[in-house]
Amino acid sequence: MKRKYVKGEKLLITLVTLLVLGNIFGPSFSMALLSKTNIEVESIKKKITKQESLNESLEMKINELASLDNIETVATNYGLEYNNSNIRVIGE
Repeated sequence: MKRKYVKGEKLLITLVTLLVLGNIFGPSFSMALLSKTNIEVESIKKKITKQESLNESLEMKINELASLDNIETVATNYGLEYNNSNIRVIGE
C-alpha cells in the first residue's frame, strides 16, 4: 500500500533532511574555508615581510648613493668640483 502524504509533509521532510545534512557537513565546510583563508593570510604576510625587507635594502642603497663621499666621487669622476652651495636636497 502506498503512503499518502499530507499537504506540505514532503516539504517538511525535505527541510528536516537538509537541516540534518547541514548540521553534519556545515562545520567541516566552514573549517575548511577558514583554513584556506588562514593559509592565504600567512602567504600575504610573508609577501609583505619580503617586500618590507626589499624596501629597507633599497632605502639603504639610496642613502649610500646620496652620501657626501659618493657625491664627491661622482663629481670628481665627471671632472666637476664639489661646491656645497650648489647642492639641493629634494623630497625631504
